[in-house]
Amino acid sequence: MKARRPAGKASAARVALVTGASRGLGRTIAAHLAVPGTELVVTARHRGELEVVAKELRKLGAEVLPLAGDLRSAAHRARLVSEIARRGRLDLLVNNASELGPSPLLRLADLPLPRLRDILEVNLLAPLGLLQAARPWLANARGLVVNISSDAALGAYPGWGGYGASKAALDLLSRTLAKELGSDGIAVVSVDPGDLRTQMHQAAFPGEDISDRPLPEVTLPFWAWLFAQEPPRISGGRFRAQSEEWELVG
Repeated sequence: MKARRPAGKASAARVALVTGASRGLGRTIAAHLAVPGTELVVTARHRGELEVVAKELRKLGAEVLPLAGDLRSAAHRARLVSEIARRGRLDLLVNNASELGPSPLLRLADLPLPRLRDILEVNLLAPLGLLQAARPWLANARGLVVNISSDAALGAYPGWGGYGASKAALDLLSRTLAKELGSDGIAVVSVDPGDLRTQMHQAAFPGEDISDRPLPEVTLPFWAWLFAQEPPRISGGRFRAQSEEWELVG
């Protein structure tokens, strides 16, 4: 059964929701989107950091609404979607917020199930929950959903099993939703941004020097290309933001 599109006039501006927007890749993507004519709803767990980022984004010309909270909470997701409903459309949903798990990383055989459950709640269930709740407004805008994946979804790296499993499941979820929601006008893709010099990546290698990893800004050419595409043309794709060939088939 298709979701019913909301009644009333949608915002004339482009509306985007970016999760995990207070630092790292999420902050970079939000800054890329923060142009005049865009309304940005940004969220992250830490209110102070998010407010600082929101001030920076407003200087770039966008209207910005920061809403701090935990995406594992259905109430917080509902709060985000209520703001989308007020705007009447959602052109872009970037599910960037991610949970690494314990630091230092644990072997999968030693990973406590409550910690795995927490990883899955943030990396898999929260993105699906947001899409489900925002579906009418994504359909209203014929919007695009971007789920941030990882090479750990394919690599079976020791210590990365919980995180990698959540991202592998997110890849499959993305491809399935792309097929299911195409008739609603909603496109869904997953993106592996590659290794980046971020706080989360540092947590995976505590005490080690990760200065050889590039900053998140290295992905900007990819985002400029991706967001310029017609969503139906790319729906169902899995992309690698740092590869010479961005699209990964299979």
